[in-house]
Amino acid sequence: MRLCFTLFCLVLLVSGCNIDGTEKGKFEVVYTIDDNQLEETEKSKTQQMTVAIVPKQINIPYFNAVEEGALEAGKDLDVNVIYTGPTFTDASQQIIIIEELIAQDVDVIAVSANDPKKLAPILLEAKEKGIKVITWDADTLPEARDFFINMVDPETLGRHLMDILAWNTNEEGEFAVLTGPLSAANLNEWLHWIKVQQQEYYPNIKLVDIVTHDDDPHRAYMLAKELLISHPNLNGIIGSSSEGPPAAAQAVKEAEKEGQVAVVGLSPPNQMNEYLKDGSAQIVTLWSPKKLGYLTVALAKNALNNIAPYDHQEVAKVGKIRVNGDMVIMGEPIDFTKDNVDQYDF
Repeated sequence: MRLCFTLFCLVLLVSGCNIDGTEKGKFEVVYTIDDNQLEETEKSKTQQMTVAIVPKQINIPYFNAVEEGALEAGKDLDVNVIYTGPTFTDASQQIIIIEELIAQDVDVIAVSANDPKKLAPILLEAKEKGIKVITWDADTLPEARDFFINMVDPETLGRHLMDILAWNTNEEGEFAVLTGPLSAANLNEWLHWIKVQQQEYYPNIKLVDIVTHDDDPHRAYMLAKELLISHPNLNGIIGSSSEGPPAAAQAVKEAEKEGQVAVVGLSPPNQMNEYLKDGSAQIVTLWSPKKLGYLTVALAKNALNNIAPYDHQEVAKVGKIRVNGDMVIMGEPIDFTKDNVDQYDF
């Protein structure tokens, strides 16, 4: 196309004037500027593809692994990735960060929402300005984003968390749930299915307490210690967000209740390696947060090119994804025990 346009300009100039030295000079300048402008335009389009990843919180192992995957995808896919989030789980801080990203005119904002309702207005504002909005890990209201990237099917995960606790308590006794912020949609949904599974299949197990630590490791540890004191007959603790299981395991270890109080839940294997091996925790389950970060950037780039995710889509370095309506499901959870924990590194 560019060659045809150039030849057209040449013919037009030749037919419309006497081509002396001056006119040749004009033609050469026109050709050179046109070619460079096209190349610069193509280059700038690539440089302008910026994807902003906003986690619930930075500087905790789970979201550090997400960041690693997102940045790797940025390099592989030639996408400028901005990874930025609050230092503690707070929807108001996420809103401030998203406002700044809107002002920077990024192409995509991908957020793990601390509060689905509070974040909806600012995400709708981003959409109105032409920014693609997707959610991952924790969703917002459906109208405030294009699609949601879920790690696993929430019902499958919630029921599985209850199962692994039951397997380690002889399906009887008291248990508590140590969770993150209850404003997070994913945590609420998992908790719902934990309760459903208990009620349907484990009538001899009783839920006695639910405490929230807002993904603060120290607060999670203090709450776990309090659970052991306030419920002396406790048989198990489910940590339903990543800081819960290591905090509970540490509290159980210090109380010398290994084998008496089972600790299960969601957490990366590296955080739980020691606790699984010394018996202060029994099973933790998770997906690969690094793959989650990679998948988010990959699908964000596709969204910029108007390619929607589809069922059984093969994504490099991630695998086949499932799609249910406007929800992407990355895969199945992985269980980590003392026997296999050394096989994983995240």
